[in-house]
Amino acid sequence: MKWLQLLILFALTSQGAKANAEVRLPHLFSDHAVLQRDRPIHVWGWSAPGAHLVAHFHQQQVASIADAGGIWSLYLRSESAGGPYVLTITGDGADVAVHDLLVGDVWIASGQSNMEFPLQGFGPDTPLKNQENEIAAATQPKLRLLRLEHKSNDFPLADQQNVWTLCTPDTARYFSAIAYFFGRDISHQENVPIGLVDTTWGGTPADSWISLNTLGSNAQLLPAFLSRAHFADEQRDLNAILASEKAEDEAAQHAGKHLPKHPWHPAEEAWVPAGIYNGMISPLAPMTIRGFLWYQGESNSAHDRAPYYKSLFSALIGDWRSHFAQGDLPFLYVQISSFDSPSEDWGAVRDAQRRTLDVANTAMTVTLDIGDAKNVHPSDKQTVGARLALTARHLVYGEAILSTGPLFREATRESNPDGSFSMRVWFDHSKGLTSKGKPLSAFELAGPDRHFIAATARIDGETVLVNAPEILQPMYVRFGWSGVVDGNIYNSADLPASTFSSELAP
Repeated sequence: MKWLQLLILFALTSQGAKANAEVRLPHLFSDHAVLQRDRPIHVWGWSAPGAHLVAHFHQQQVASIADAGGIWSLYLRSESAGGPYVLTITGDGADVAVHDLLVGDVWIASGQSNMEFPLQGFGPDTPLKNQENEIAAATQPKLRLLRLEHKSNDFPLADQQNVWTLCTPDTARYFSAIAYFFGRDISHQENVPIGLVDTTWGGTPADSWISLNTLGSNAQLLPAFLSRAHFADEQRDLNAILASEKAEDEAAQHAGKHLPKHPWHPAEEAWVPAGIYNGMISPLAPMTIRGFLWYQGESNSAHDRAPYYKSLFSALIGDWRSHFAQGDLPFLYVQISSFDSPSEDWGAVRDAQRRTLDVANTAMTVTLDIGDAKNVHPSDKQTVGARLALTARHLVYGEAILSTGPLFREATRESNPDGSFSMRVWFDHSKGLTSKGKPLSAFELAGPDRHFIAATARIDGETVLVNAPEILQPMYVRFGWSGVVDGNIYNSADLPASTFSSELAP
């Protein structure tokens, strides 16, 4: 009977091993998640080292074996849009199942506060346009939402703690308004489920959203660390500054006066180079997705940060694409808007964003005409989402539509009958060029000394002719360079032109 005892012992041992082999999926695979359609679907997780596992999904069965660290990974074959489905992991350990999964398109929305801006706004002084009606109408069965909590970390994380939800008034009110409006438009246009990931943090620089792998291997990005040093120096006296501000507030309250205004003090952990990448992008990187949405730049508009924003932003796009390892994923971004911030270089950042269009498979949404000079958070997020969706419909979904406003192509000098010279500005996408507001006062000219002054301008067909009698030999022209731009020029699609400078073409 010894063989029977051995058989029983083997069975008990096997059951014990199976019971101890806990199988765990990342929180990205929760009930109500959206999986990316039309491309292999990456599924991964953790278990006991060497555990044998099988994923079951919509008539598919794919096996995997955990490595020595207990990490396992597999790819399901691509699926068309549809659902709801169930994903089950079986094998060495208790079965794990996630339910109500849809197959559609997954978009990651990221950046700082204007992308973070939720449907419920940022309070009574910063509401969303038509806020209550938009929230009430937010039951969208084809949208699924995943909103990450703020997290900065010293090293890249493999998981985050948030899960997918249905899109209802109760969940959407806290979600990125721009991402929501974008997703709503795309789901209606494409008639497919849309998964939106809101990984945003207000008041953060791009330096925090890019990995140390890239920051530490690109000499052009060294100014990011110098900017960090300047920020760190400012923190040295922060406690004393906060104490002084508190005393001022208490004195004002005691005297029955309005509280004084104090400078904004950003969260220190949010300004650590690569910190937010580690906490809020790295956990997403293994996920199969359709593309990225980005709205950021305001916190890189200081004089020491704006000059290298083009290099930093281009590197960030390449960095994310490298870590997600899915080719040149579409990167759709919003140019920062119009705002009165005279001590910063908003024009330089906007132009850097325009020039980043030289990165493959990118598209930019211009918002100069819907900004708020007195509020860095404009209330009209519907127009931003709609314009962002236009760029996706053209670049990603292949619609033959005009999705961008006039884009600067070149500036040429020509002589006038009186012997003076003008600069003629040529645009792409300039059919039906027209103006609204006071855009022609936003043009400036400079000569060889690169000192720009206000110029006069007029639309001439599909070009703009710019003059400044004080400049005898004009060489450079720029548009919309100040923080606040009072008007714009538009094309036949009623889309506005971008800030530009011919000094830094393209």
